Amino acid sequence: MPASHSVIARPTVSVIIPARNEEATLGACLDSLVSQKNVAFEILVVNDASTDRTLEIAQSFSSTPNVRVTVMDAGSIPAGWTGKNNAAATGARAACGEWLLFTDADTTHLPGSLARSLAEAGRRGVPMLSYSPRQIVKTFWEKAVMPVIFAELATSFRPSQVSDRKSSAAAANGQYILITREAYDAVGGHSVIGGSFLEDVALARNVKRSGRKIFFRYGGDAVHTRMYRNFQQLSEGWTKNLALLFPSAARLAALRAIEFVLIVAGIGIAVIGASYGHWRPALVTGMLDVILYAVFLARIRRAHFYWDANILALFGLPLFSYLLLRSKRVHANGSVYWKGRKYSEEEHLLATGH
Repeated sequence: MPASHSVIARPTVSVIIPARNEEATLGACLDSLVSQKNVAFEILVVNDASTDRTLEIAQSFSSTPNVRVTVMDAGSIPAGWTGKNNAAATGARAACGEWLLFTDADTTHLPGSLARSLAEAGRRGVPMLSYSPRQIVKTFWEKAVMPVIFAELATSFRPSQVSDRKSSAAAANGQYILITREAYDAVGGHSVIGGSFLEDVALARNVKRSGRKIFFRYGGDAVHTRMYRNFQQLSEGWTKNLALLFPSAARLAALRAIEFVLIVAGIGIAVIGASYGHWRPALVTGMLDVILYAVFLARIRRAHFYWDANILALFGLPLFSYLLLRSKRVHANGSVYWKGRKYSEEEHLLATGH
């Protein structure tokens, strides 16, 4: 239900947060947003049929001084749509700002980041700006696989190409998308990508195809996030997306599995060879293994994780291969599960026009 308080000047930015069962993260997200300064903004939390304390937490911010926090219900999901896209579209329809910031409930926004991102979009002359947040990882599974995935994303969606108007490459990170109301409406917003599981990339493609510029970069100086807190969440989330992000899933899975085997086998062969006094083959094998690992580590470092995650990323290679193949199989079977909902692949294809 909507909640409002004293009259506030029309906002420059409308921050839209789709939220489904986000009690673990929403409070910190809103805390980081309501304290933003030097820009007029409003916050719209769109509750997507949450069954936990999400609604209660959101409503506790409705009387925040100087910032209008509106809590609304996402309503029923149109046929072929995902819940997140429906919630985002609901928030956009109610938004009053000249700019829309779509952000996730698991994000934390650094002080002053909202004003700085608006200034950066203006300085670069773009109607759409997206940041890839710093990924916070704590468990072994997160530290192992997340750097591998984000390194692959950095390779497939190079920010320099995405931000180049002459390139057809387009991408965005749905955890932070700042877009003008004019551009959003001009490309049809979420109404034309309602069934997309990669709504961020789809929106970026539509903006770029319209002839408008987009800017995309690593935004660890603006926003942080912890996407998943256990292996079950991680597995479900990446199963939904990986096969869509990497169309040649089987080939990529094989390459990363082979890379893991070569690095581990090289270590084993070098150690065994040295233990038997075969120093020359052990040395050659060890040197080749160091080169192979250095190439791997150079790729991983593009993902901007801390040193401990970079080291554990070696063990993420087979896990990444497993999740890729799992994602490919799930999409081939025609049903995707996400946050307690089952999505039909047939409805998804009809909604996205593919």
